[in-house]
Amino acid sequence: MTKYAGRLRLGVNIDHVATVRNARGGAYPDPIRAAKIAEEAGADGITAHLREDRRHISDADIDGLMKALDVPLNFEMAATEEMQKIALRHKPHAVCIVPEKREERTTEGGLEVAKDENRLAHFIAPLRDAGCRVSIFIAADQKQIEAAHRIGAQVIELHTGAYCDAHAEGRPDERDAELERLREMSTYAHSLGLEVHAGHGLTYETVSPVAAFPEVMELNIGHFIIGEAIFMGLAPAIREMRRLMDEARA
Repeated sequence: MTKYAGRLRLGVNIDHVATVRNARGGAYPDPIRAAKIAEEAGADGITAHLREDRRHISDADIDGLMKALDVPLNFEMAATEEMQKIALRHKPHAVCIVPEKREERTTEGGLEVAKDENRLAHFIAPLRDAGCRVSIFIAADQKQIEAAHRIGAQVIELHTGAYCDAHAEGRPDERDAELERLREMSTYAHSLGLEVHAGHGLTYETVSPVAAFPEVMELNIGHFIIGEAIFMGLAPAIREMRRLMDEARA
């Protein structure tokens, strides 16, 4: 079993800086500039999802991030041969395997690991051999956690979207039930020796209960922070999230 170590890390996802840039097809706003501001504001890492349809982050963005960052890059990717080749070329600190459908607005739900164990085990083996830390983005479900452990993932990232949606939609009983599920599965995954991360949909209102789980080592947050940055600036938005995380953990 791994030990709890250090402060709760914040990974800032910069995908939607690229979304705004791509709306006009120009060069601004620059995701790499956003990543450097995030570093200075207290981000412990940068997350970027290179989707198959390149709807936000581009190949050039990944190239630039690998050259510019002083903090680790968490490279989110689908389990495809193309993405594996890109990851093996760059060898980022971490790769997070996520489900991906062309028609979705954002990543919906966690990866189905239990029904695809053999393929995923063979898929992640070269990434581990290259020195990448492999994370699997999954729902808070014991079957999926056990499957992620069996295929050799070092990390799981628990999908917090259902919890955040229930809070936003005024369904407190469902919110609390999902939060308890996240709590239980964080503890269970930790007992298997997996490092536990969490993310998706977290806001200032919803982050503290998840940040308080002692087993969770990292939160990855993007869309909300980029949205708040419109009103208060990127660095202040990140610092406020950092403050809430630190207070919850203390």
